[in-house]
Amino acid sequence: MGKPRVSMTIVALLVATALSGCSIRVSKDSQTNQDKDVDIHTPLGSISVHKGETDPKATGLSLYPGAQPKKNVGNDEGGANVNISSPFFGVKVVALKYQSDDSPDKVLNFYRKDMSRYGKVMDCTGTSFSMDFHHHDTDAEVTCNDHQGSGHQYKEELKVGTENNQRIMAVRPSGSGSEFALVYVRAWDDKSTM
Repeated sequence: MGKPRVSMTIVALLVATALSGCSIRVSKDSQTNQDKDVDIHTPLGSISVHKGETDPKATGLSLYPGAQPKKNVGNDEGGANVNISSPFFGVKVVALKYQSDDSPDKVLNFYRKDMSRYGKVMDCTGTSFSMDFHHHDTDAEVTCNDHQGSGHQYKEELKVGTENNQRIMAVRPSGSGSEFALVYVRAWDDKSTM
């Protein structure tokens, strides 16, 4: 009877110690009073979510000339920057949405050239928009998914980089212009470096 009680006491002390080193910071949008940024830090890792990100430099890609941030429901800007980090693994995802008066073809041609500075650009038109990353081969070049994209909102997609360090651009028609997304994904584990 004494051993389980000692084990539970040790577990309780470990949990209390972990929680005592925890900090949470939430900032609100001054116009909508909704949560905009959340930062959580614990001894085991951290999570940061920053909504409303609009700077394409966070993706490593250029902004298409004349493009404007896409407004979501509630009039907030359609972008986010998410970081999850621990001693064992981490992932960073930056996803931004824009709109342009130009056709999807013009936007695609711009990003084919812009993305080529990171390597061979894959044209993944007709596949499902996704962010695949695996820990088994971090240096493997990105590929297009094998399955067709039925019902997914973006019609054309470009990818460049490696499975664990990739940039994605997806575009679709919107009215007489286009809507497009820029995405940067970086994943790492305890065997790789950021």
